[in-house]
Amino acid sequence: KMADQTLLSESVLGWSIFTIILLVILAFCWIYIRKFQSRQESEVVSTITAICALAIALITSALLPVDIFLVSFMKYPNGTYKEWAANNVTRGQIEDTVLYGYYTLYSIILFCVFLWIPFVYFYYEERDDNNVNRCSVRTHLSSSTHSAVACLDVLAFVPLEAPPGQNSTQWEKVQYLFEELGSSHGLPALSFSISSLTLIGMLAVITYTAYGMSVLPLNLIKGTRSVLYERLENTEDIDDVEHQIEKLKSKCKDGRPLSSRDRNNLQELEGKLQVLRRRGRHLEIAERNCCTKVGSALRPFKILLGIFFILVALLFTIALFISNLDKALHSAGISSGFIIFGTNLTNPLNELLLALQPVFPLDYILITVITMYFVLTSMAGIRNMGIWFFWIRLYKIRPKRTRPQALLFLCMILLLIVLHTSYMIYSLAPQYVMYGSQKYLVQTQMPSPGPGNVTFGTTRICDADAPEDQCTVTRSYLFLHKFWFFSTIYYFGNWAFIGAFLIGLVVSCCRGKKSVIEGEVEADDSDLSDDEYVH
Repeated sequence: KMADQTLLSESVLGWSIFTIILLVILAFCWIYIRKFQSRQESEVVSTITAICALAIALITSALLPVDIFLVSFMKYPNGTYKEWAANNVTRGQIEDTVLYGYYTLYSIILFCVFLWIPFVYFYYEERDDNNVNRCSVRTHLSSSTHSAVACLDVLAFVPLEAPPGQNSTQWEKVQYLFEELGSSHGLPALSFSISSLTLIGMLAVITYTAYGMSVLPLNLIKGTRSVLYERLENTEDIDDVEHQIEKLKSKCKDGRPLSSRDRNNLQELEGKLQVLRRRGRHLEIAERNCCTKVGSALRPFKILLGIFFILVALLFTIALFISNLDKALHSAGISSGFIIFGTNLTNPLNELLLALQPVFPLDYILITVITMYFVLTSMAGIRNMGIWFFWIRLYKIRPKRTRPQALLFLCMILLLIVLHTSYMIYSLAPQYVMYGSQKYLVQTQMPSPGPGNVTFGTTRICDADAPEDQCTVTRSYLFLHKFWFFSTIYYFGNWAFIGAFLIGLVVSCCRGKKSVIEGEVEADDSDLSDDEYVH
């Protein structure tokens, strides 16, 4: 009874903490989306979709620390199982609950990426200014269904039962998919489709997260340019452009027409003058803004925070390099997915997490901070780079100016990044992600002065040499290594991530300070969007 009461009280406490975290995540998502959302083009459906998708990304990223906490919480520090976890059936139920949590959240991500977000995107793209006709909705449903069928095509590579014939309708194929996912055959299919989608997340991590880890701390350290200096420089530029315009217009005072070259130059100068005048208005607002004054007062704190972030980024990069080097030297190679059991080289981050285990709950706080750090640097990378398709820039992410389509893309990219975050953290601290803070007892016999031997119990940290029934492996580790060929691709992706981070670090160091109104004024902005921002 005492064990049941303890388990019940711990469960109530856990659900209370989970509810508080969920409310905090939803509040953060609402503030973040509203901060960047364009007031002129805001739309209810796309706003709700973006907030929910961002919340799902953050909740999914928090599942790994929960997984590590649960396997560690089953045992006492002396290596013995707690009373309520001594039964294999109870431990199996807890492990299955975590596994189902992974499958549920990852299935929601698949639903958002392949069906819901594409539907909302096409719905907003093709809607009329006044109303939405029935044909348009049918078009959006068709486009979204095509995305779902693309997910079916990915699942087709997994050896399932024979699918419906080629003449089957799309609804019959979708119905077949859910029937398969409900059977035992569906779990490998779901795992394969998620792993396939994780490859796209790996590309997003290499592109955005690596850049965000370098640009975020350096921007905090370097700060922004002086508002007074920028206004003076902008005024000089306006005077210079106006002088060039007057010089060109003076050529046609006697009635002679301008040449085509002069007309093009005049048009470019007038456009440049318009941008400079808008820039001057924004600089004038920034000079009066309280946030600018508060930011100047917090300058020392920003420098310290930037130094801390760059040190964390360098620690992550070194840990990732040592982990990859360990796999290259001590794994069986490509055919095994570069999988190793335990660590052979000293990994600083892994050792730090293991050293923090005796002081509860510092190790769980650190692994949660690491997870959130990846998400926040990814958001910073997307915000600074914008949404790109190869060399084509699709959308910009700017405060109060971001289009609904860009926010949907941002949330979709974050969903993909979260899928790959678990493997990144495993690469940073492999032993800790596998076993958490679990320990086990090793019985050793020593000869005694009298008859017989004396048995001593020694506590050791769980590793690959531990007995199978003494240490529980996290569900995340088993999920990550379900297919060896994906692990191989992830291994080479880690090397690409290190290279992208170093390149981004060099580029960020060579760049000067950002403008205090960075991203607020662009040549392709309309006067309406400018008025929207001002008001």
